[in-house]
Amino acid sequence: MVIGGAVITGLAAQVAFPVPGSPVPITGQTFAALLVGASLGWQRGATSMLLYLIAGVSGVPWFQGGAAGATASLGYVVGFVFAGALVGTLAGRGGDRTPVRTVGTMVLGSLVIYAFGVPWLMAAANVGFVDALAIGVVPFLLGDALKVALAAGLLPAGWALVRKFR
Repeated sequence: MVIGGAVITGLAAQVAFPVPGSPVPITGQTFAALLVGASLGWQRGATSMLLYLIAGVSGVPWFQGGAAGATASLGYVVGFVFAGALVGTLAGRGGDRTPVRTVGTMVLGSLVIYAFGVPWLMAAANVGFVDALAIGVVPFLLGDALKVALAAGLLPAGWALVRKFR
């Protein structure tokens, strides 16, 4: 299940759209990280995202657009590990029992991803905080809202898949 979650995230990363003026593209990674964390729980979810991170940094070309190594968006990928743990923990405590709670859980996971991604982007792109928000957060808010809604909607299917492989 852990390897499967990492692979799903790697596949979702290949759905990538460039954002004009930003070194960070819109990808399906956030969707996958949230869904994997909520489906697998905090330990497996975080481990799955850690495996995704380590493999990508080690050269597996499964970051956005087939990239590997340290990219401008690597901080967001580091955030996936912590978001997987948070979302998995909250889901395990009932944060996934209603649609509203599920969305809230996944929004918190998205905030964790931004908390790691923005400082990395500031360093990688040599920009200040306001500029990092302008190129690394604002253009992604609508897409992230859609990814949260999609991940929340697919969560029951994720649970079913996990039950099948336990």
